[in-house]
Amino acid sequence: MADDYLVRIGKLIRDARQHRGWTQAQLAEALGTSQSAVNRVERGNQNISLEMIARIGEALDSEIVSLGYAGPMHLRVVGGRRLSGAIDVKTSKNACVALLCASLLNKGRTVLRRVARIEEVYRLLEVLGSIGVRTRWINDGVDLEIVPGADLDMDAIDEVAARRTRSIIMFLGPLLHRMDRFRLPYAGGCDLGTRTIEPHMIALRRFGLDVTATEGQYHAVVDRSVSPDRPIVLTERGDTVTENALLAAARHDGVTVIRNASSNYMVQDLCFFLEALGVKVEGIGTTTLTVHGMPNIDVDVDYSPSEDPVEAMSLLAAAVVTESELTVRRVPIEFLEIELAVLEEMGLDHDRTPEYVADNGRTRLVDLTVRPSKLEAPIDKIHPMPFPGLNIDNVPFFAAIAASAQGKTLIHDWVYDNRAIYLTDLNRLGGRLQLLDPHRVLVEGPTRWRAAEMMCPPALRPAVVVLLAMMAAPGTSVLRNVYVINRGYEDLAERLNSVGAQIETFRDI
Repeated sequence: MADDYLVRIGKLIRDARQHRGWTQAQLAEALGTSQSAVNRVERGNQNISLEMIARIGEALDSEIVSLGYAGPMHLRVVGGRRLSGAIDVKTSKNACVALLCASLLNKGRTVLRRVARIEEVYRLLEVLGSIGVRTRWINDGVDLEIVPGADLDMDAIDEVAARRTRSIIMFLGPLLHRMDRFRLPYAGGCDLGTRTIEPHMIALRRFGLDVTATEGQYHAVVDRSVSPDRPIVLTERGDTVTENALLAAARHDGVTVIRNASSNYMVQDLCFFLEALGVKVEGIGTTTLTVHGMPNIDVDVDYSPSEDPVEAMSLLAAAVVTESELTVRRVPIEFLEIELAVLEEMGLDHDRTPEYVADNGRTRLVDLTVRPSKLEAPIDKIHPMPFPGLNIDNVPFFAAIAASAQGKTLIHDWVYDNRAIYLTDLNRLGGRLQLLDPHRVLVEGPTRWRAAEMMCPPALRPAVVVLLAMMAAPGTSVLRNVYVINRGYEDLAERLNSVGAQIETFRDI
């Protein structure tokens, strides 16, 4: 029996390593051991301690085993079922994590309504709690209350939690106003290839922040004599880069102009929140933002982040690949108009209600009903662009949709180094995807989906795409170690089950 468990643990470690794209030698180097030792572990020929399993899980950013419960979570999917009924879109993951970071600007009480209860949020709450910020769920666990302490203890930061979220990088903007020097662990999150923080540094140096990266830490020092004397031009129109610049500008004593800014949904939500704090922001929704900073922010604020357009796209894709009629409610239409235009070109049959306003009073929502459609591959390639273009996080869903369409579709995911590679996991489920290079995938449809057992890709959106394909595949599929999905989606399996899916969560170690 013990030998059987060693073999099963070894297989999980091997699968996690391969999906990370590492060789045995690379994992051995990260663990400070030999390649032959890693080989023995993966073959089940090596006794292994819980401490070593935890170290391997941390190195691979994969929950091989977690203390306090029986092990990593898996999904068992009975596919080939039609969905029906209606499902609501939850609040935005990316807006919620930005607002948690923004709460550090405020000395008063912040209440965020209907916060997404996801692993990414939990990791940030662990980090905030470790440095002295009081947080608690209120109103039956629906809303979140945040009260920063008078002093923050950065030496006590929960490094394990911090390394599991890339959002930690957005602490830089608020913290530069609170202390002259501090340390942050390297940012983690999805495995999407090399993701430099230099665009953040180019913007934040203008506020006197200097960062040196050594031994897994960002060492930050602030020069109070430095402040922006001309508009800040972002070298990358990135969402988190824009958010970090906004967070720094919010408490800068003066007017800051940010050019080449992202105008995406999470940036707009952050701007609305800053306005609720009393910070005037001009140009919301454009690429030039003018921020009238307030050096002291001490207010009690109540804010409702808007719905998540990427989750909405996930649910629309679920209906498409399962050939279902499904109503997706509370869709932030402004941030899905390009995607819907492409789907209409492909032949999607759908309708939408008149627009209504989200709880933040600003974002426009609709309810969308999708019906089974005979789809044709689009004439042009699918590729992302900064808002108002097709959202980078929505590109992977077109892999599953294109696999359901007649013809060949070229998907060009030019932003991330690795993500297009993970889309070829659909081939395990019957897809016909050809990787042309690390950024381009050719998808041929229609697909006769088939069930399979496989490891969850280490990137959030490709992982959900694999789950959707399993829902379309007749038979029983297993998706192992779905922590990455829980990073960005709240109770996704249960919610899909409510509209006709059959997905069971289980653990085996």
